[in-house]
Amino acid sequence: MRTAYSVETVRAAERELMARLPEGALMQRAAAGLAAACADLLGRVYGRRVVLLVGSGDNGGDALYAGARLARRGAGVTAVLLAPGRTHPGGLAALLRAGGTSASPDAAEPLVRRADLVVDGIVGIGGKGGLRPDAARLAELAHASRAAVVAVDLPSGVEADTGEVLGAAVRADLTVTFGTHKPGLLIDPARGYAGSVRLVDIGLDLPEPADLEALQHADVAALLPLPGAESDKYRRGVVGIAAGSARYPGAAVLAVSGALRGGAGAVRYVGPAADAVIARFPETLVSDKGPSKAGRVQAWVVGPGAGDDASAVAEVLDADVPVLVDADGLRLAGRETVRARTAPTLMTPHAGEAAALLGVPREAVETARLASARELAGLYGATVLLKGATTLVADPTGGAVRVNATGTAWLATAGSGDVLSGLAGSLLAAGLRAIDAGSVAAYLHGLAGRFAADGAPAGAHDVAAAIPEAWRDVRD
Repeated sequence: MRTAYSVETVRAAERELMARLPEGALMQRAAAGLAAACADLLGRVYGRRVVLLVGSGDNGGDALYAGARLARRGAGVTAVLLAPGRTHPGGLAALLRAGGTSASPDAAEPLVRRADLVVDGIVGIGGKGGLRPDAARLAELAHASRAAVVAVDLPSGVEADTGEVLGAAVRADLTVTFGTHKPGLLIDPARGYAGSVRLVDIGLDLPEPADLEALQHADVAALLPLPGAESDKYRRGVVGIAAGSARYPGAAVLAVSGALRGGAGAVRYVGPAADAVIARFPETLVSDKGPSKAGRVQAWVVGPGAGDDASAVAEVLDADVPVLVDADGLRLAGRETVRARTAPTLMTPHAGEAAALLGVPREAVETARLASARELAGLYGATVLLKGATTLVADPTGGAVRVNATGTAWLATAGSGDVLSGLAGSLLAAGLRAIDAGSVAAYLHGLAGRFAADGAPAGAHDVAAAIPEAWRDVRD
Protein backbone atom coordinates (compact mmCIF):
# COMPACT_ATOMS: atom_id res chain seq x y z
CA MET A 1 0.00 0.00 0.00
CA ARG A 2 1.23 3.46 -0.85
CA THR A 3 0.63 6.07 1.82
CA ALA A 4 0.75 9.85 1.86
CA TYR A 5 1.18 12.25 4.76
CA SER A 6 0.46 15.92 5.34
CA VAL A 7 3.16 18.59 5.32
CA GLU A 8 2.84 19.03 9.08
CA THR A 9 3.44 15.32 9.72
CA VAL A 10 6.36 15.16 7.29
CA ARG A 11 7.99 18.24 8.82
CA ALA A 12 7.67 16.80 12.33
CA ALA A 13 9.26 13.51 11.21
CA GLU A 14 12.07 15.41 9.49
CA ARG A 15 12.81 17.45 12.61
CA GLU A 16 12.94 14.32 14.73
CA LEU A 17 15.33 12.62 12.32
CA MET A 18 17.58 15.65 11.87
CA ALA A 19 18.03 15.84 15.64
CA ARG A 20 19.67 12.40 15.49
CA LEU A 21 21.80 12.95 12.38
CA PRO A 22 24.89 15.07 11.67
CA GLU A 23 24.05 18.49 10.30
CA GLY A 24 23.17 18.37 6.60
CA ALA A 25 23.00 14.56 6.45
CA LEU A 26 19.27 14.45 5.67
CA MET A 27 19.65 16.85 2.75
CA GLN A 28 22.55 14.78 1.42
CA ARG A 29 20.36 11.66 1.50
CA ALA A 30 17.69 13.45 -0.48
CA ALA A 31 20.22 14.88 -2.94
CA ALA A 32 21.79 11.46 -3.53
CA GLY A 33 18.40 9.97 -4.37
CA LEU A 34 17.53 12.91 -6.60
CA ALA A 35 20.83 12.71 -8.47
CA ALA A 36 20.41 8.95 -9.00
CA ALA A 37 16.92 9.48 -10.42
CA CYS A 38 18.17 12.22 -12.75
CA ALA A 39 21.03 10.02 -13.93
CA ASP A 40 18.63 7.17 -14.64
CA LEU A 41 16.42 9.51 -16.65
CA LEU A 42 19.35 10.91 -18.64
CA GLY A 43 20.85 7.49 -19.31
CA ARG A 44 24.28 8.99 -20.07
CA VAL A 45 25.32 11.81 -17.73
CA TYR A 46 28.63 12.91 -19.25
CA GLY A 47 28.20 15.85 -21.61
CA ARG A 48 24.52 16.40 -20.82
CA ARG A 49 23.17 19.89 -20.14
CA VAL A 50 21.33 20.28 -16.86
CA VAL A 51 19.56 23.42 -15.62
CA LEU A 52 18.54 23.77 -11.99
CA LEU A 53 15.70 26.16 -11.17
CA VAL A 54 16.62 27.12 -7.62
CA GLY A 55 14.46 28.92 -5.08
CA SER A 56 15.28 29.94 -1.55
CA GLY A 57 14.14 26.84 0.36
CA ASP A 58 15.52 23.41 1.11
CA ASN A 59 14.25 22.11 -2.24
CA GLY A 60 16.70 24.48 -3.84
CA GLY A 61 19.43 23.02 -1.62
CA ASP A 62 18.47 19.49 -2.65
CA ALA A 63 18.68 20.51 -6.31
CA LEU A 64 22.09 22.20 -5.86
CA TYR A 65 23.66 19.23 -4.08
CA ALA A 66 22.20 16.84 -6.67
CA GLY A 67 23.52 19.13 -9.42
CA ALA A 68 26.99 18.96 -7.87
CA ARG A 69 26.87 15.15 -8.05
CA LEU A 70 25.87 15.31 -11.72
CA ALA A 71 28.57 17.87 -12.47
CA ARG A 72 31.22 15.58 -10.96
CA ARG A 73 30.05 12.92 -13.45
CA GLY A 74 30.67 15.25 -16.37
CA ALA A 75 27.33 17.01 -16.87
CA GLY A 76 27.27 20.71 -17.64
CA VAL A 77 25.16 22.09 -14.79
CA THR A 78 23.86 25.64 -14.43
CA ALA A 79 21.78 26.87 -11.51
CA VAL A 80 19.27 29.63 -12.27
CA LEU A 81 18.95 31.47 -8.96
CA LEU A 82 15.53 33.00 -8.34
CA ALA A 83 16.55 34.45 -4.97
CA PRO A 84 20.35 34.96 -5.10
CA GLY A 85 20.56 36.46 -1.62
CA ARG A 86 18.69 33.51 -0.07
CA THR A 87 20.11 30.60 -2.05
CA HIS A 88 21.23 27.64 0.07
CA PRO A 89 24.89 28.57 0.63
CA GLY A 90 26.28 25.07 1.15
CA GLY A 91 24.52 23.70 -1.91
CA LEU A 92 25.66 26.55 -4.14
CA ALA A 93 29.26 26.22 -2.93
CA ALA A 94 29.19 22.47 -3.62
CA LEU A 95 27.89 23.03 -7.15
CA LEU A 96 30.54 25.63 -7.95
CA ARG A 97 33.33 23.43 -6.54
CA ALA A 98 32.12 20.60 -8.80
CA GLY A 99 32.43 22.80 -11.88
CA GLY A 100 28.85 24.02 -12.13
CA THR A 101 27.85 27.60 -12.80
CA SER A 102 25.07 29.97 -11.77
CA ALA A 103 22.92 32.40 -13.75
CA SER A 104 20.16 34.93 -13.21
CA PRO A 105 16.56 34.36 -14.35
CA ASP A 106 17.12 36.90 -17.14
CA ALA A 107 19.66 34.54 -18.71
CA ALA A 108 17.52 31.42 -18.30
CA GLU A 109 15.73 31.19 -21.64
CA PRO A 110 18.63 30.04 -23.88
CA LEU A 111 19.90 27.75 -21.12
CA VAL A 112 16.53 26.02 -20.72
CA ARG A 113 16.01 25.73 -24.49
CA ARG A 114 19.32 23.86 -24.87
CA ALA A 115 18.94 21.72 -21.75
CA ASP A 116 18.53 17.97 -21.68
CA LEU A 117 17.19 18.09 -18.14
CA VAL A 118 15.54 20.79 -16.03
CA VAL A 119 15.34 20.27 -12.26
CA ASP A 120 12.55 22.11 -10.46
CA GLY A 121 13.77 23.22 -7.04
CA ILE A 122 11.76 26.44 -6.95
CA VAL A 123 9.32 25.89 -4.07
CA GLY A 124 9.06 23.17 -1.42
CA ILE A 125 6.10 21.34 0.06
CA GLY A 126 5.13 24.41 2.05
CA GLY A 127 4.46 26.55 -1.01
CA LYS A 128 1.01 28.10 -1.34
CA GLY A 129 -1.03 29.76 -4.04
CA GLY A 130 0.79 29.01 -7.28
CA LEU A 131 4.04 30.42 -8.64
CA ARG A 132 5.03 34.06 -8.73
CA PRO A 133 5.45 35.62 -12.20
CA ASP A 134 9.23 35.14 -12.53
CA ALA A 135 9.00 31.50 -11.47
CA ALA A 136 5.91 30.94 -13.62
CA ARG A 137 7.84 32.16 -16.66
CA LEU A 138 10.60 29.63 -15.98
CA ALA A 139 8.07 26.85 -15.49
CA GLU A 140 6.51 27.67 -18.85
CA LEU A 141 9.92 27.74 -20.52
CA ALA A 142 10.73 24.32 -19.12
CA HIS A 143 7.39 22.90 -20.25
CA ALA A 144 7.89 24.26 -23.78
CA SER A 145 11.46 22.97 -24.08
CA ARG A 146 12.68 19.59 -25.23
CA ALA A 147 14.15 18.91 -21.81
CA ALA A 148 12.85 16.33 -19.36
CA VAL A 149 11.55 18.09 -16.24
CA VAL A 150 12.20 16.61 -12.79
CA ALA A 151 10.43 18.07 -9.75
CA VAL A 152 12.07 17.95 -6.34
CA ASP A 153 9.64 16.42 -3.79
CA LEU A 154 6.59 18.06 -5.41
CA PRO A 155 6.01 20.14 -8.57
CA SER A 156 6.39 23.78 -7.57
CA GLY A 157 3.07 25.60 -7.42
CA VAL A 158 0.81 22.71 -6.46
CA GLU A 159 -0.70 22.35 -2.98
CA ALA A 160 0.96 19.46 -1.15
CA ASP A 161 -1.86 18.68 1.26
CA THR A 162 -4.89 19.02 -0.99
CA GLY A 163 -3.88 18.41 -4.61
CA GLU A 164 -5.23 21.81 -5.59
CA VAL A 165 -3.54 23.93 -8.28
CA LEU A 166 -4.38 27.55 -7.52
CA GLY A 167 -2.16 29.23 -10.09
CA ALA A 168 0.81 28.59 -12.36
CA ALA A 169 2.71 25.39 -11.57
CA VAL A 170 5.53 23.25 -12.93
CA ARG A 171 4.52 20.31 -15.10
CA ALA A 172 7.02 17.54 -14.43
CA ASP A 173 7.84 14.37 -16.30
CA LEU A 174 9.17 12.86 -13.08
CA THR A 175 8.74 13.84 -9.45
CA VAL A 176 11.32 12.56 -6.95
CA THR A 177 9.70 12.68 -3.54
CA PHE A 178 11.37 12.04 -0.20
CA GLY A 179 10.31 9.91 2.75
CA THR A 180 6.67 9.48 1.76
CA HIS A 181 4.20 10.50 -0.89
CA LYS A 182 2.44 13.80 -0.36
CA PRO A 183 -1.34 13.90 -0.93
CA GLY A 184 -0.92 16.27 -3.89
CA LEU A 185 1.04 13.59 -5.76
CA LEU A 186 -1.94 11.23 -5.69
CA ILE A 187 -4.93 13.57 -6.09
CA ASP A 188 -6.19 15.45 -9.12
CA PRO A 189 -5.64 17.99 -10.42
CA ALA A 190 -2.09 18.13 -8.96
CA ARG A 191 -1.42 14.49 -9.85
CA GLY A 192 -1.51 15.48 -13.51
CA TYR A 193 1.42 17.84 -12.91
CA ALA A 194 3.65 15.25 -11.21
CA GLY A 195 4.34 12.83 -14.05
CA SER A 196 5.85 9.56 -12.84
CA VAL A 197 6.66 9.54 -9.14
CA ARG A 198 9.79 8.01 -7.59
CA LEU A 199 9.92 7.65 -3.81
CA VAL A 200 13.30 7.98 -2.10
CA ASP A 201 13.54 6.52 1.40
CA ILE A 202 15.37 8.96 3.67
CA GLY A 203 14.61 7.18 6.94
CA LEU A 204 11.54 9.05 8.22
CA ASP A 205 9.59 7.46 11.08
CA LEU A 206 5.96 8.19 10.22
CA PRO A 207 2.89 7.53 12.38
CA GLU A 208 -0.20 5.47 11.66
CA PRO A 209 -2.66 5.99 10.16
CA ALA A 210 -1.58 7.93 7.09
CA ASP A 211 -3.65 10.80 5.71
CA LEU A 212 -4.09 9.04 2.37
CA GLU A 213 -3.86 5.42 1.23
CA ALA A 214 -3.57 3.95 -2.25
CA LEU A 215 -4.25 0.23 -2.49
CA GLN A 216 -2.06 -1.97 -4.65
CA HIS A 217 -2.61 -5.44 -6.07
CA ALA A 218 -1.65 -7.30 -2.88
CA ASP A 219 -3.95 -5.13 -0.75
CA VAL A 220 -6.90 -5.69 -3.08
CA ALA A 221 -6.21 -9.42 -3.36
CA ALA A 222 -6.35 -9.71 0.43
CA LEU A 223 -9.80 -8.07 0.47
CA LEU A 224 -11.45 -9.98 -2.39
CA PRO A 225 -14.26 -12.28 -1.19
CA LEU A 226 -13.57 -15.90 -2.08
CA PRO A 227 -16.04 -18.79 -1.71
CA GLY A 228 -15.14 -21.71 0.52
CA ALA A 229 -16.06 -25.37 0.46
CA GLU A 230 -19.22 -24.70 2.51
CA SER A 231 -20.36 -21.69 0.45
CA ASP A 232 -23.68 -21.49 -1.28
CA LYS A 233 -25.20 -18.54 -3.13
CA TYR A 234 -26.82 -17.17 0.01
CA ARG A 235 -23.75 -17.52 2.23
CA ARG A 236 -21.78 -15.62 -0.40
CA GLY A 237 -24.22 -12.74 -0.12
CA VAL A 238 -27.21 -11.51 -2.07
CA VAL A 239 -27.25 -7.97 -3.46
CA GLY A 240 -30.43 -6.15 -4.36
CA ILE A 241 -30.53 -3.72 -7.29
CA ALA A 242 -33.26 -1.07 -7.36
CA ALA A 243 -32.47 0.78 -10.56
CA GLY A 244 -33.64 1.67 -14.03
CA SER A 245 -36.81 3.23 -15.39
CA ALA A 246 -38.84 3.21 -18.59
CA ARG A 247 -36.51 5.92 -19.90
CA TYR A 248 -33.26 4.34 -18.66
CA PRO A 249 -33.64 0.54 -18.66
CA GLY A 250 -29.97 0.18 -19.63
CA ALA A 251 -28.85 1.55 -16.25
CA ALA A 252 -30.50 -1.43 -14.56
CA VAL A 253 -28.89 -3.88 -16.96
CA LEU A 254 -25.45 -2.38 -16.43
CA ALA A 255 -25.76 -2.23 -12.64
CA VAL A 256 -26.80 -5.88 -12.62
CA SER A 257 -23.88 -6.74 -14.90
CA GLY A 258 -21.42 -5.20 -12.43
CA ALA A 259 -23.11 -6.89 -9.48
CA LEU A 260 -23.02 -10.36 -11.04
CA ARG A 261 -19.26 -10.08 -11.38
CA GLY A 262 -18.64 -8.63 -7.92
CA GLY A 263 -18.38 -11.66 -5.69
CA ALA A 264 -21.90 -11.99 -4.27
CA GLY A 265 -23.73 -15.27 -4.76
CA ALA A 266 -26.94 -13.87 -6.23
CA VAL A 267 -28.49 -10.65 -7.51
CA ARG A 268 -32.08 -9.60 -6.91
CA TYR A 269 -33.54 -6.97 -9.24
CA VAL A 270 -36.49 -4.71 -8.45
CA GLY A 271 -37.74 -2.12 -10.92
CA PRO A 272 -39.44 -1.44 -14.26
CA ALA A 273 -36.60 -2.86 -16.38
CA ALA A 274 -37.13 -6.49 -15.36
CA ASP A 275 -37.70 -7.72 -18.92
CA ALA A 276 -34.47 -6.12 -20.15
CA VAL A 277 -32.52 -7.50 -17.17
CA ILE A 278 -33.84 -11.06 -17.58
CA ALA A 279 -33.22 -10.98 -21.33
CA ARG A 280 -29.58 -10.16 -20.74
CA PHE A 281 -28.97 -11.96 -17.43
CA PRO A 282 -31.41 -14.84 -16.87
CA GLU A 283 -29.67 -15.78 -13.60
CA THR A 284 -31.03 -12.61 -11.94
CA LEU A 285 -33.75 -13.02 -9.31
CA VAL A 286 -36.50 -10.60 -10.34
CA SER A 287 -39.31 -9.18 -8.19
CA ASP A 288 -42.12 -6.77 -8.99
CA LYS A 289 -43.22 -6.16 -5.38
CA GLY A 290 -40.86 -3.35 -4.42
CA PRO A 291 -37.60 -3.44 -2.45
CA SER A 292 -39.19 -4.16 0.94
CA LYS A 293 -40.84 -7.35 -0.40
CA ALA A 294 -38.13 -8.53 -2.78
CA GLY A 295 -36.67 -11.11 -0.41
CA ARG A 296 -33.62 -11.24 1.82
CA VAL A 297 -30.53 -9.33 0.72
CA GLN A 298 -27.25 -8.47 2.42
CA ALA A 299 -26.91 -5.10 0.63
CA TRP A 300 -28.81 -2.81 -1.72
CA VAL A 301 -27.84 -0.63 -4.67
CA VAL A 302 -30.34 2.12 -5.42
CA GLY A 303 -30.51 4.99 -7.87
CA PRO A 304 -28.89 4.26 -11.26
CA GLY A 305 -31.33 5.44 -13.92
CA ALA A 306 -34.15 5.51 -11.36
CA GLY A 307 -35.63 8.81 -12.50
CA ASP A 308 -37.99 10.22 -9.86
CA ASP A 309 -38.88 6.98 -8.09
CA ALA A 310 -38.54 8.36 -4.56
CA SER A 311 -40.53 5.48 -3.02
CA ALA A 312 -37.94 2.86 -4.02
CA VAL A 313 -35.14 5.02 -2.60
CA ALA A 314 -37.03 5.48 0.67
CA GLU A 315 -37.72 1.73 0.99
CA VAL A 316 -34.11 0.84 0.38
CA LEU A 317 -32.78 3.42 2.84
CA ASP A 318 -35.17 2.04 5.45
CA ALA A 319 -33.56 -1.41 5.18
CA ASP A 320 -31.15 -2.44 7.94
CA VAL A 321 -28.41 -3.57 5.54
CA PRO A 322 -25.56 -1.71 3.80
CA VAL A 323 -26.82 0.50 0.99
CA LEU A 324 -25.05 2.04 -1.99
CA VAL A 325 -26.71 5.22 -3.30
CA ASP A 326 -25.86 6.43 -6.80
CA ALA A 327 -27.11 8.75 -9.55
CA ASP A 328 -30.79 9.70 -9.12
CA GLY A 329 -30.76 8.12 -5.68
CA LEU A 330 -28.33 10.81 -4.50
CA ARG A 331 -30.83 13.48 -5.46
CA LEU A 332 -33.76 11.70 -3.81
CA ALA A 333 -32.08 10.61 -0.58
CA GLY A 334 -32.44 13.30 2.07
CA ARG A 335 -29.42 14.12 4.20
CA GLU A 336 -31.18 13.49 7.51
CA THR A 337 -32.54 10.17 6.26
CA VAL A 338 -29.04 9.01 5.37
CA ARG A 339 -27.59 10.32 8.63
CA ALA A 340 -30.25 8.46 10.62
CA ARG A 341 -29.29 5.09 9.15
CA THR A 342 -27.53 2.65 11.47
CA ALA A 343 -26.28 0.33 8.72
CA PRO A 344 -23.41 1.53 6.46
CA THR A 345 -24.16 3.81 3.52
CA LEU A 346 -21.88 4.23 0.51
CA MET A 347 -22.56 7.23 -1.74
CA THR A 348 -20.96 7.32 -5.22
CA PRO A 349 -21.30 10.81 -6.76
CA HIS A 350 -19.34 12.30 -9.62
CA ALA A 351 -18.18 15.90 -9.30
CA GLY A 352 -21.45 17.41 -10.55
CA GLU A 353 -23.56 15.35 -8.17
CA ALA A 354 -21.23 16.11 -5.26
CA ALA A 355 -21.46 19.82 -6.06
CA ALA A 356 -25.26 19.68 -6.01
CA LEU A 357 -25.23 17.91 -2.64
CA LEU A 358 -22.79 20.45 -1.20
CA GLY A 359 -24.52 23.44 -2.78
CA VAL A 360 -21.40 24.67 -4.59
CA PRO A 361 -20.36 25.03 -8.25
CA ARG A 362 -18.95 21.94 -9.92
CA GLU A 363 -15.60 23.72 -10.34
CA ALA A 364 -15.33 24.03 -6.56
CA VAL A 365 -15.42 20.24 -6.25
CA GLU A 366 -13.09 19.60 -9.18
CA THR A 367 -10.40 21.92 -7.81
CA ALA A 368 -10.70 20.71 -4.20
CA ARG A 369 -11.57 17.03 -4.52
CA LEU A 370 -10.08 15.85 -1.24
CA ALA A 371 -11.79 18.52 0.84
CA SER A 372 -15.08 17.93 -0.99
CA ALA A 373 -15.06 14.16 -0.39
CA ARG A 374 -14.29 14.65 3.30
CA GLU A 375 -16.94 17.32 3.71
CA LEU A 376 -19.62 15.25 2.01
CA ALA A 377 -18.80 12.20 4.13
CA GLY A 378 -19.08 14.30 7.27
CA LEU A 379 -22.34 15.97 6.25
CA TYR A 380 -24.12 12.71 5.42
CA GLY A 381 -22.43 10.41 7.93
CA ALA A 382 -21.72 8.10 5.02
CA THR A 383 -18.74 6.72 3.13
CA VAL A 384 -18.31 8.76 -0.05
CA LEU A 385 -16.75 7.48 -3.27
CA LEU A 386 -16.06 10.58 -5.36
CA LYS A 387 -15.64 9.46 -8.96
CA GLY A 388 -13.10 11.00 -11.31
CA ALA A 389 -9.76 10.39 -12.99
CA THR A 390 -8.61 9.56 -9.49
CA THR A 391 -11.33 8.14 -7.28
CA LEU A 392 -11.42 9.18 -3.63
CA VAL A 393 -13.13 7.13 -0.93
CA ALA A 394 -13.68 9.06 2.31
CA ASP A 395 -14.94 7.52 5.52
CA PRO A 396 -17.24 9.54 7.81
CA THR A 397 -15.01 8.77 10.80
CA GLY A 398 -12.31 11.01 9.33
CA GLY A 399 -9.73 8.25 8.87
CA ALA A 400 -7.35 7.86 5.96
CA VAL A 401 -8.89 8.67 2.58
CA ARG A 402 -8.39 6.01 -0.08
CA VAL A 403 -7.27 7.14 -3.53
CA ASN A 404 -7.38 5.07 -6.69
CA ALA A 405 -5.85 5.83 -10.08
CA THR A 406 -6.10 2.49 -11.91
CA GLY A 407 -8.58 3.83 -14.44
CA THR A 408 -8.31 5.21 -17.93
CA ALA A 409 -9.88 8.16 -19.69
CA TRP A 410 -11.89 5.67 -21.77
CA LEU A 411 -13.99 5.03 -18.65
CA ALA A 412 -15.61 8.42 -19.21
CA THR A 413 -18.50 6.76 -21.03
CA ALA A 414 -22.23 6.44 -20.40
CA GLY A 415 -23.12 3.62 -18.01
CA SER A 416 -19.63 3.13 -16.60
CA GLY A 417 -20.76 4.41 -13.20
CA ASP A 418 -23.72 2.01 -13.20
CA VAL A 419 -21.31 -0.91 -13.57
CA LEU A 420 -19.20 0.45 -10.71
CA SER A 421 -22.27 0.74 -8.48
CA GLY A 422 -23.30 -2.85 -9.07
CA LEU A 423 -19.76 -4.08 -8.49
CA ALA A 424 -19.38 -2.15 -5.23
CA GLY A 425 -22.83 -3.22 -4.05
CA SER A 426 -21.96 -6.86 -4.62
CA LEU A 427 -18.81 -6.45 -2.54
CA LEU A 428 -20.90 -4.88 0.24
CA ALA A 429 -23.21 -7.90 0.13
CA ALA A 430 -20.20 -10.21 0.32
CA GLY A 431 -19.30 -8.64 3.65
CA LEU A 432 -16.73 -5.92 2.90
CA ARG A 433 -16.78 -2.69 4.89
CA ALA A 434 -18.05 0.30 2.95
CA ILE A 435 -14.60 1.87 2.53
CA ASP A 436 -13.15 -1.46 1.41
CA ALA A 437 -16.03 -2.21 -0.97
CA GLY A 438 -15.70 1.22 -2.56
CA SER A 439 -11.91 1.05 -2.79
CA VAL A 440 -11.78 -2.49 -4.19
CA ALA A 441 -14.58 -1.76 -6.66
CA ALA A 442 -12.84 1.39 -7.91
CA TYR A 443 -9.58 -0.54 -8.30
CA LEU A 444 -11.12 -3.45 -10.22
CA HIS A 445 -13.33 -1.13 -12.29
CA GLY A 446 -10.29 0.92 -13.30
CA LEU A 447 -8.32 -2.16 -14.30
CA ALA A 448 -11.31 -3.54 -16.19
CA GLY A 449 -11.55 -0.24 -18.07
CA ARG A 450 -7.92 -0.53 -19.10
CA PHE A 451 -8.31 -4.14 -20.21
CA ALA A 452 -11.54 -3.43 -22.09
CA ALA A 453 -10.23 -0.35 -23.87
CA ASP A 454 -6.64 -1.42 -24.57
CA GLY A 455 -6.06 1.94 -26.23
CA ALA A 456 -9.39 2.13 -28.06
CA PRO A 457 -12.97 3.16 -27.19
CA ALA A 458 -14.94 0.76 -25.02
CA GLY A 459 -18.54 0.76 -23.83
CA ALA A 460 -19.74 0.19 -20.28
CA HIS A 461 -20.80 -3.37 -21.16
CA ASP A 462 -17.20 -4.05 -22.26
CA VAL A 463 -15.97 -2.80 -18.89
CA ALA A 464 -18.33 -5.14 -17.04
CA ALA A 465 -17.22 -8.06 -19.17
CA ALA A 466 -13.57 -7.34 -18.31
CA ILE A 467 -14.08 -7.41 -14.52
CA PRO A 468 -13.20 -11.14 -14.27
CA GLU A 469 -9.94 -10.45 -16.11
CA ALA A 470 -9.16 -7.63 -13.65
CA TRP A 471 -10.04 -9.92 -10.74
CA ARG A 472 -7.69 -12.64 -12.00
CA ASP A 473 -4.93 -10.10 -12.65
CA VAL A 474 -5.12 -8.98 -9.02
CA ARG A 475 -5.28 -12.51 -7.63
CA ASP A 476 -2.40 -13.78 -9.79
